Amino acid sequence: MILPETELAAYLEANLMGFRGPLVATKFKGGQSNPTYLVEAASGKYVLRRKPPGKLLPSAHAVDREFRVLQALHGGPVPVARPLHLCSDESVIGSMFYLMEFVDGRVHWDPSLPDLSPAQRAAHYEAIIATLAALHALDPAAIGLADYGKPGNYFARQVHRWTEQYRASETEAIPAMEALIERLPARCPADDGRVSLVHGDFRIDNLMFAHDQARVLAVVDWELSTLGHPLADLGYFCMALRLPRNPALPGLAGLDRAALGIPSEDALLARYSELSGQPAPADWSFVLAFSFFRLAAIAQGVAKRARQGNASSEQAAQAGQMTALLAGLGASALEG
Repeated sequence: MILPETELAAYLEANLMGFRGPLVATKFKGGQSNPTYLVEAASGKYVLRRKPPGKLLPSAHAVDREFRVLQALHGGPVPVARPLHLCSDESVIGSMFYLMEFVDGRVHWDPSLPDLSPAQRAAHYEAIIATLAALHALDPAAIGLADYGKPGNYFARQVHRWTEQYRASETEAIPAMEALIERLPARCPADDGRVSLVHGDFRIDNLMFAHDQARVLAVVDWELSTLGHPLADLGYFCMALRLPRNPALPGLAGLDRAALGIPSEDALLARYSELSGQPAPADWSFVLAFSFFRLAAIAQGVAKRARQGNASSEQAAQAGQMTALLAGLGASALEG
């Protein structure tokens, strides 16, 4: 997905104060959804996020929603890159895009943090949970996001939505996925009134850290964010502890996490409860099963896009093949 650099530079010079071309755009590795580019221009470095070209699922790849969240969060307790410009004119590069500041941080693709010491790993996980608790402590109305999603019955609505998304991209029958689709609706917890801004894809490689310390510089990739139940983010993050080691979605299962300095699932839940002031989840098995189900549906969408030729990463086909594995883990989690 090569960007038309000359046309893009001309557009940004005309529409973004202080921008000066020429520019060179280089696509970042990773990311299964909205293609992301480093833009190096005469006026400095920037990051561009765009919708992928081609036929897309309804409501998917909403870069305009991402931009709105960045505007709401910038300068607050949850660190994000400063949003600079949203372009809805698809004629410029072929799809909607936005530009944000470049954050000089470090991305950890592997949650085992192999380059760090046990003490450093523990500090990084502490920073992650603290960032998540800070996100969920925000009042959506106070930051202009009161209408960013539908309040109430979050899990029931999400199960319905991701069932629809899965059906729209289904390529083969997966028994474990069928079992989750059948059983999850009856296990949805009663609405407890907790509504917060949820990231929707809160995992370690969507956080940018300082190069020399366990400090989060920016939370990135807000495409799946909405108003919802905070436990959804917590369950999604904790999936990594149960995922096996694999190239597409490296997990922590089978590793000696205590020796590595990585907190246990119980420790992460306890620390989140302490920081958020909220009790431990009554049905953690459901939260985990829902998280695996949702990620399986996302992976299936990646697989479908790979077949259509418009997935945003070379690892798209491999990630799509994870659907059956994720569904199986979800079915196992639901058994408790």
